[in-house]
Amino acid sequence: ADISAAAQEYLLALRVMGSEGRATTSAQLGRHVGVSTQAASEMCRRLASDGLLEPSTNRGLVLTTAGRAAADQIFRRHALLEWLLTSVVGLTWAESDIEAARLQGHLSPRVEAKLDELLGHPETCPHGNPIDAETARRRPAGVPLSDLESGSKATVLRITEEAEEDAGLLSYLEARALTPGVHITILARSESLDSLTLDGPRGRATLGLRPAGLIRVL
Repeated sequence: ADISAAAQEYLLALRVMGSEGRATTSAQLGRHVGVSTQAASEMCRRLASDGLLEPSTNRGLVLTTAGRAAADQIFRRHALLEWLLTSVVGLTWAESDIEAARLQGHLSPRVEAKLDELLGHPETCPHGNPIDAETARRRPAGVPLSDLESGSKATVLRITEEAEEDAGLLSYLEARALTPGVHITILARSESLDSLTLDGPRGRATLGLRPAGLIRVL
């Protein structure tokens, strides 16, 4: 069955929020999507009745196998569209995320397959996140950038899906060319100042430890 655009947004949100193994509540989901707890609860009831969300458990909101597969499919379409919009159309990371969300529900399987071919079968989204579960199993997990000490050298692996949702952070990382595959050196890290300064392709960049924790490096 077709999944509505609104339901797709919730499935993607649940996929991201569950990716770190944390339990998710309706209130957290509502905040994440930008709606009331009541609206989020209502959508969760619908997703559960469609077999995409497990009935209420003490583990919080958990996608069923079918729900997870649907969320992965939506993420894959979103990722392919982001590649198209950034590498072909020339939009920024933050702009492409918004536009991909508008388009992802209207992509037919045939166009999706052609797009995948055109883009050279990417294994990740432009931010380095695995395009599907099979790829995720093959790729290294990496460590949070915030864990590195001063003097460490590393390679950016991925900007996690949680970080992808912070348009300001995405814009900053893109402007400093802190993209997957680039080499960085940690210049300073301070718990008391809650910041980390690194040297990257375009010189110095400073991040708070929380956003740095949303970036995985090798």
